Amino acid sequence: MRPSEPILHVDLDAFYAGVEVLKDPSLKSKPVIVGGTGARGVVASASYEARTFGVRSAMPGVRARRLCPEGVFLSPDFEAYRTHSNRFREVLRSFTPLVEPISLDEAFMDVGGATRLFGSPVEIAARIRAEVAGEVGVTCSVGVAATKFVAKLASDGCKPDGSFYVPAEDTLAYLDPLPVGRLWGVGEKTRDLLGRLAIRTIGDLGRTPRTVLERLLGEQMARHLHKLAGGVDDRDVVPYEAPKSVGHEETFEHDLDDPDEILRELLALSGRVAARLREDGYRARTVTLKARLANFTTLTRSRTIPDPTDVGADVYAVAAELFRALPGERRRYRLLGIQATGLVEAGAEQLALLHGDRWGEVERTLDRIERRFGKGAARPAALMDRERGRTSPGFRRTSDPPYNLK
Repeated sequence: MRPSEPILHVDLDAFYAGVEVLKDPSLKSKPVIVGGTGARGVVASASYEARTFGVRSAMPGVRARRLCPEGVFLSPDFEAYRTHSNRFREVLRSFTPLVEPISLDEAFMDVGGATRLFGSPVEIAARIRAEVAGEVGVTCSVGVAATKFVAKLASDGCKPDGSFYVPAEDTLAYLDPLPVGRLWGVGEKTRDLLGRLAIRTIGDLGRTPRTVLERLLGEQMARHLHKLAGGVDDRDVVPYEAPKSVGHEETFEHDLDDPDEILRELLALSGRVAARLREDGYRARTVTLKARLANFTTLTRSRTIPDPTDVGADVYAVAAELFRALPGERRRYRLLGIQATGLVEAGAEQLALLHGDRWGEVERTLDRIERRFGKGAARPAALMDRERGRTSPGFRRTSDPPYNLK
């Protein structure tokens, strides 16, 4: 018989910081902060020791340093995080194929069909916590409920290293006292709007006539929030969903205004995006450039190419043209980003073989070198002095192979 509460939300605790402690055990019990290392960086993860000082994810690094001057600030190591995330997903899939990854460190599960083998959902949650600790090396928190929304709330409420079970018949009683801001879709602005009607808890919203909410929020949003407040969430656990995009962006410690330096950064970003495409088995039809000016104005430009690609040289060629077409001269940029969309499976498009794609073969060779010898073991000649050039008064201009920046 299928249980009434088959949904689990499993969330690794302070994942990035936890992996850093695994890499360097001397960091155990110290306030570890991942990200925020530059003047404009933001915190990606903070250990619970750092959180006692008020440090939180997405906080500017400058503020985090003021709150926690003794914190150990580290640059993110996404290769290590992906490795541990893969182990995490292997543990979850050993219980059921119905695993829906949300990010590197969290996933939904539907264990309704696994109870005969592994016990009740609550027992499965306990086994998952033990196996994740043993196989991944970090702790996790698990929420057990009838719906994805309530399971997510339950895991949030029992962190770190906890488990919380919400019986189906107790769903409304569990939701009633929670702040209305815990509802998916309620941000600061919506919360303030609801506050004008003295709607401060999920229970308050559930007891408010939907017609009143529609006048305040619009029909679609009112319907969505009213259903969630009533414990209704019809979404199934989706085991796999192809990514819609692959991208990377970087905020610079100092604004960039030298065109050669900007193009070099676009080259580096293009290489990272293309490497991710190849790693995940996709090619992209559309390249989007994101450029944020010193005054925080954000410009985006896109171009769709005739043949999908997973080659950094192709991505860079489009990004460079989009940059050169931006209005104005010698503008200062604080952030650059490249996003690849319109993804198709690489197996369906054997363009490299058909067209004799020389640069595609070069980049795949670089992939193999990096897998064997580590990140940065091989790179385009035009990027050899990139890190030094960022901090030196004069940036070396080059048009060395394999790419011409001009």
